[in-house]
Amino acid sequence: MLIRTCFQWLLVVALMASSQANALQDPTRPPEARLPSVQKAPVRDLELGSILLGSARRVAVIEGVPMREGEIHNGIRVKRIYRHKVEILDQGQFRVLYPKTLPQVRRSQ
Repeated sequence: MLIRTCFQWLLVVALMASSQANALQDPTRPPEARLPSVQKAPVRDLELGSILLGSARRVAVIEGVPMREGEIHNGIRVKRIYRHKVEILDQGQFRVLYPKTLPQVRRSQ
């Protein structure tokens, strides 16, 4: 008797859960329609002007603003400064910035 009552109780709970899940769906929505997706902000072009490394400090000039490791400016957080690259978080997205290559200088004769 107790097993039968427990089974009936579980059946009622399962039916209620499935009916609540169906109640949350819009019956007028076409079956192929999806919920609007959250679009990420487009990746913005950031300019790494220069990297300054010294025994006591590391500075990267990003968009004309000198920044040290850990500093935040305009949604950009500098994670780590290396000799040839800078790792940042740009609005929560991990990115690596590289300095632009300098034009080659040729010797004229």
